[in-house]
Amino acid sequence: MIYPYKEKTPQIDPSVYIADYTTISGDVTIGPESSVWFNSVIRGDVAPTIIGKKVNIQDLCCLHQSPGNPLILEDNVTIGHQVTLHSCIVRKGALVGMGSIILDGAEIGEGAFIGAGTLVPPGKKIPPGMLAFGSPVKVVRELNDEDKMEMNRIYNEYAEKAQIYKQHQK
Repeated sequence: MIYPYKEKTPQIDPSVYIADYTTISGDVTIGPESSVWFNSVIRGDVAPTIIGKKVNIQDLCCLHQSPGNPLILEDNVTIGHQVTLHSCIVRKGALVGMGSIILDGAEIGEGAFIGAGTLVPPGKKIPPGMLAFGSPVKVVRELNDEDKMEMNRIYNEYAEKAQIYKQHQK
């Protein structure tokens, strides 16, 4: 469902795939060729949520903000299943693994890989191109070619699936 909140209505590019049972409300912008998967919630009722182009937000994610602190996902980002994002920034080409929690003021660097189940505390900055995981997060190492290939595989798989699913929407 798409809901306005006060004077704000989500702005969603027509090319975006939105799966059933997804809720999007308020001051939310979603760029071209992005996808939001089953049972995810994106609320823009406190501050803006800005989602770039070709972003995939997988099943059961929760995206929200604190007053005056927007949530920003740059282009070509992958957000894994059951991720919670709150007033953070995820830079271009990054991947946030399943079940991770990224909190206010945290920043995930361009092309970084956040491992499954990671907690990124408020204000923590993860450098570009790094593998990081843990609770709380620790930077482990620089990404290698195998890591980058896996990130690319996941990203491309979701872009392809979104096009297939979109064909079946009424």
